[in-house]
Amino acid sequence: MIAGTVKQLIAGAAGDIEIAIDAAKGDVLGVALVAHPHPLFGGTMDNKVAQTLAKTLNELGYITVRPNFRGVGKTAGVHDNGMAEQEDTLRVIDWMRAEFGAEQPLVLAGFSFGSYVISRVAETLKASGRAVQRMVMIGTAAGKWDVATVAEDTIVIHGELDDTIPLSAVMRWAEPQDLPVTVIAGADHFFHRRLHVLKRIILQQW
Repeated sequence: MIAGTVKQLIAGAAGDIEIAIDAAKGDVLGVALVAHPHPLFGGTMDNKVAQTLAKTLNELGYITVRPNFRGVGKTAGVHDNGMAEQEDTLRVIDWMRAEFGAEQPLVLAGFSFGSYVISRVAETLKASGRAVQRMVMIGTAAGKWDVATVAEDTIVIHGELDDTIPLSAVMRWAEPQDLPVTVIAGADHFFHRRLHVLKRIILQQW
């Protein structure tokens, strides 16, 4: 767990959305939303990769918010294969803008199923004229879901030995975008014993 995490409930379309908020280290440079892996396979805001993303972004100067998707923890509703999850994520972003300032740069980060959700949310925000500063995609769910095209400076990291989402599927998704993919040797889908490497790569590529 991250020391000092504040959890609270905010209003969503299906009822409460549970969020975890972690403060930036030093001067605040923006806000970041971190999306967790698939709820039907144990994914929650407290997933270790999601927490690593939050802590890393905190070090980079971002206030982070990790929502629980529908039906997870204290978040109301039921899993909706990413559709209602996108709606809830947009509501959380609206709350973040109201709470921390609409002028704050916004970063989106997601792991596995969460990477799919944030890719579609970024697409929706772009269409409405609301820019995302940058994105971080970990264990990108290419081939599992229809992950959207992302900006060229997106940080994409994948495990060499990922047997949940094969590296080859991510490469096929990234290739037409000329999008670099950083591969962590020996890492599985959950980056067991490689979380420190994950953090180091993000800090180096930022």
